[in-house]
Amino acid sequence: MDKIWQELYNAARSVQNERQISDYISAGGVAAAVQSKSGKIYTGVCVDTCSTLGICAERNAIFNMLTNGEHEISRVLAIMEDGKTGTPCGACREFMVQLMPKNYKQIQIMLDYDNNKIVTLEELTPHWWI
Repeated sequence: MDKIWQELYNAARSVQNERQISDYISAGGVAAAVQSKSGKIYTGVCVDTCSTLGICAERNAIFNMLTNGEHEISRVLAIMEDGKTGTPCGACREFMVQLMPKNYKQIQIMLDYDNNKIVTLEELTPHWWI
């Protein structure tokens, strides 16, 4: 396995800390790490609310990247509550496509860390609606 995937996994794992913030909000059950085109790693955690105001870990990590002045993604890894990696949801996929409409197809996503299964966003989103 490419060393960068281990770094992404460790970065996401380091911020994954499921906790109850209030009676209405929990955070940290899912954690994500994204690598920007510059090579820097950004992390984020999910924030779940009793309404639809929450945010996925992947978009939170991407927002962290945007906050720090970058806007191009190379790799994405998300760790679910059970410790396994998984695919970004439809909203996260759509956000990445809109962020990089000309280059989204090359974004690599770690689908299964244990088995080193990597896919591209193009494989997950073969027919974008626009």
